[in-house]
Amino acid sequence: QVQLVESGGGLVQPGGSLRLSCAASGTIFNINTMAWYRQAPGKQRELVAAITRGRSTNYADSVKGRFTISRDNAKNTVYLQMNSLKPEDTAVYYCFANIGFLGDYWGQGAQVTVSS
Repeated sequence: QVQLVESGGGLVQPGGSLRLSCAASGTIFNINTMAWYRQAPGKQRELVAAITRGRSTNYADSVKGRFTISRDNAKNTVYLQMNSLKPEDTAVYYCFANIGFLGDYWGQGAQVTVSS
């Protein structure tokens, strides 16, 4: 059974930083794309950033230049460094992993609140 466990959410003031982590556990051979999505109240879930196994990345326009996605393939872990946070970044952030024939998996979600 594959599980994705997120950590690192919380409350931060505008302009501050947070780092999210997501570790995959279970019988895993190779993880393809890993990504972070977010869902704000009353809005649809949206892609924030994605990274391939070869570390190619893409970002939502709203976070370019402020957020950085990275991964450690040996640890089956993906990170999201979030800088210059804005109130509109407030959302539940979900980790995603495509694990080949095992399918797609989601984390439980981590609340990020940006408020003074």
